[in-house]
Amino acid sequence: MSKNNKPETPLKIIPLGGLHEIGKNTCVFEYEDEIILLDAGLAFPTDGMHGVNIVLPDMTYLRENRHKIKGMVVTHGHEDHIGGIAFHLKQFDIPVIYGPRLGLALLQGKLEEAGVADRTELRTVQPREMVRLGKNFLVEYIRNTHSMADSYTVALHTPLGVVIHTGDFKIDHTPVDGEKFDLQKLAEHGEKGVLCLISDSTNSEVPGFTPSESAVKPNLDRVFSQAEGRLLVTTFASSIHRVNIILQLAEKHGRSVAVVGRSMLNAIAHARTLGYVKCRDELLKPLGAIRNLPDEKVLILTTGSQGEPLAALSRISRGEHRQISIKRGDTVVFSANPIPGNTIAVVNTIDRLMMLGANVIYGRDKGIHVSGHGSQEDQKLMLALTRPKFFVPVHGEHRMLVKHSKTAQSLGVPAENMVIIDNGDTVELTQNSIRIGDRVPSGIELVDSSRIGVVGASVLKERQQLAEDGVVTVAAAVGGDGQLTAKPDVHLRGVVGADRTEFTQKVGEAIEKVLNNRWQDFVSSTHNGKPEIDWVGVRTQVERELLRLVRRTFQGNPLLVLLMPEPQGEPEATQKPKVEPKVQTSRPTGRRRTRSAARVAS
Repeated sequence: MSKNNKPETPLKIIPLGGLHEIGKNTCVFEYEDEIILLDAGLAFPTDGMHGVNIVLPDMTYLRENRHKIKGMVVTHGHEDHIGGIAFHLKQFDIPVIYGPRLGLALLQGKLEEAGVADRTELRTVQPREMVRLGKNFLVEYIRNTHSMADSYTVALHTPLGVVIHTGDFKIDHTPVDGEKFDLQKLAEHGEKGVLCLISDSTNSEVPGFTPSESAVKPNLDRVFSQAEGRLLVTTFASSIHRVNIILQLAEKHGRSVAVVGRSMLNAIAHARTLGYVKCRDELLKPLGAIRNLPDEKVLILTTGSQGEPLAALSRISRGEHRQISIKRGDTVVFSANPIPGNTIAVVNTIDRLMMLGANVIYGRDKGIHVSGHGSQEDQKLMLALTRPKFFVPVHGEHRMLVKHSKTAQSLGVPAENMVIIDNGDTVELTQNSIRIGDRVPSGIELVDSSRIGVVGASVLKERQQLAEDGVVTVAAAVGGDGQLTAKPDVHLRGVVGADRTEFTQKVGEAIEKVLNNRWQDFVSSTHNGKPEIDWVGVRTQVERELLRLVRRTFQGNPLLVLLMPEPQGEPEATQKPKVEPKVQTSRPTGRRRTRSAARVAS
């Protein structure tokens, strides 16, 4: 209770993505009638999401409460933190977005491409800068270290106290760009009192400290020195520190660099403009120019480290790239580990490259990649510096959240002062309590290559049916007299297990069965005495009968598409006599089901 004995208004923390999963990190902070967002990322589709390019969190809650939104806080520029913003701006405005220079430079391009740049205002921040959103939120940016340059932890100053959200972090004492984690500011907040810590859990199962980004340089240096032919190197386009190391080593070993892949080109262009990537202009050459260079003088920096089907390296491995083909003697370096869910795509790409004659360098044992997320000792240091009263682990799968909570308990945070939550849960935080309140709508929204709308559950189900069991298409023409005007046209695509001629005959028999037995149920008289046919009811009943036939005939469950257009200028509808069974049963006379009743019965 507050001093005037009124219930204390809780601060609501509502994650819409990033819990029990890796990716689409999106968090809502709500106090009284104000909402701010922290990041809005995307995830990549699983194998069963056919034709889907992007997975977004369900934003129903924000659409319904758009009038409360005061702005957004961006922690850094990775896709799983900013990739969803352009899509969300098509549904609701965000008055202002604060964030680091590099992250907002990447975001600006996305907003312009999507045509929504006028629906928000982007404002860059500096380390230790404080910005106000609404009357209840004062946001302080604290420099941290991560796999991406220009990354921040944020301290939210609220009427109830300070809430620290770590963002993605590791504690790198020798960062590539020299921008060290501002541990002093964290310690200052710990001394004054942190109400709640919301912390990255991605590597909570990994003991020790996560190695510095600088640790990969000597290992990559060794690989580069041993490569005799062309070098092809793939990493995350947004891993600016890694890109910088690769460019430095290319210059050291006398190799010219061609950059392949749109996202890689964009990231390097912005990073060079802002000073996060430094190299001579002469080092970078167009792809066409390197053809005239000796193989030992060439390095191709490309996208595709996660086996994405349309990424440059994936197309090269399939022999589908217009300008680059693998030849014996090439060395391909994977300076990235597969994100959970991408492992199969990555190993398939590696296999194809090897079969083409490339020497592929990959794997954790090679020391050519380090994580951008803190391990157990990094997490302990974060907890020790901030000394939070309450604790919420985020950004990870369930087992990671549980492990992180146990780490927090080992440093003195009581178990009753922390919660393990899922997307859509509402954490209600007061000065003296933490609890899980009511859920808000949560889930996923799927976007395909059209980028014009969300792929609904029914569309996804149909795509899964098409992929797994194929499709059966039936075109049938029925006249106004309730007779088939021609033999049905049947097409089978991706379907096995039946003779087409025999199945076509069964389809015709099934349709005639419906027309003979049920036609009169769909014909009724209008006020002028002319018969009227319920073509929707006819099609529905025919479709049901054909579905039963399809399921009896085939082992799987093919998608059925029935094309049965309503005839134009059809002859007078006739009342067919109902086929009577051999054994007569008594039934009331003088009654006929109405058209609406027939629809219910069908």
